Amino acid sequence: MEADPHLPRSAVIRERIQESPTVFTLRVQMEEGSPRPFRFSPGQFNMIGVFGVGEIPLSIVSDPLDVDFFDHTVRVLGRVTQAMSRLVPGDRLSVRGPFGNGWPMDEKRGRDIVLISGGLGCAPLVSVVNYVLRRRGDFGTLTVLHGVKNPGDLFWKDRFDRLNEGEGTRAFLTSDTGGPGWEGSVGPVTDLIPHLPLTPRTSAKICGPEPMMIATIKMLVERGIPEDELWISMERNMQCATGFCGHCQLGELFICQSGPVFRYSDMKTRLGIRGL
Repeated sequence: MEADPHLPRSAVIRERIQESPTVFTLRVQMEEGSPRPFRFSPGQFNMIGVFGVGEIPLSIVSDPLDVDFFDHTVRVLGRVTQAMSRLVPGDRLSVRGPFGNGWPMDEKRGRDIVLISGGLGCAPLVSVVNYVLRRRGDFGTLTVLHGVKNPGDLFWKDRFDRLNEGEGTRAFLTSDTGGPGWEGSVGPVTDLIPHLPLTPRTSAKICGPEPMMIATIKMLVERGIPEDELWISMERNMQCATGFCGHCQLGELFICQSGPVFRYSDMKTRLGIRGL
């Protein structure tokens, strides 16, 4: 019998990885005796809670084939994430989910994949990287463009480096400001797009601040990528994951239910409109 994803379940932290001074990854495993294995699709999210403190939505960054655990990468920003930062292996979290839809991976088999992200917006796309690498023969080239505000914001550098060592995989990094030891480009992530190798087989997935996504989409469309091959992950203040609280409402949609992944052609009239 499968569990109701809306009911919180207890999970155990098996590993904690410090990615940067303010970013860490928690590897989590459902408590023994959970009603079902934890199944998800790349792009979905969980509501992760600290008992007695609260819960927040977090993208799942691991691969669906890793059925014994799932990973969440967290930036310390508020009350709940500060409480999470003090947890250690063996501590417990509450888990509700998975929620939302995912990136359309099955229908993109055989295509070249381009991933463009800014800041912690790379988290919803890391699951795509893991998915493609585990199924390398099912996809064409994999190209990642990732931008940060300053070099200190970069994490997962070792993963980006490994992409540049693989066959048919590339990663390009940029920072709004440079600095000592910075080896990537300097400027917004959109500066990398003119040098991006695009083909009629290219499918692009984008996540980051809304202005960045709008500028990125404009440039990709100008370079001939059909709007139907542009996919975005929307970020909103999701507090319940059921559409009841209304915090993630965008027009007539609720991001937690209809998203967070959308085809751009279905969202183009809603992006960039203040107060919508």
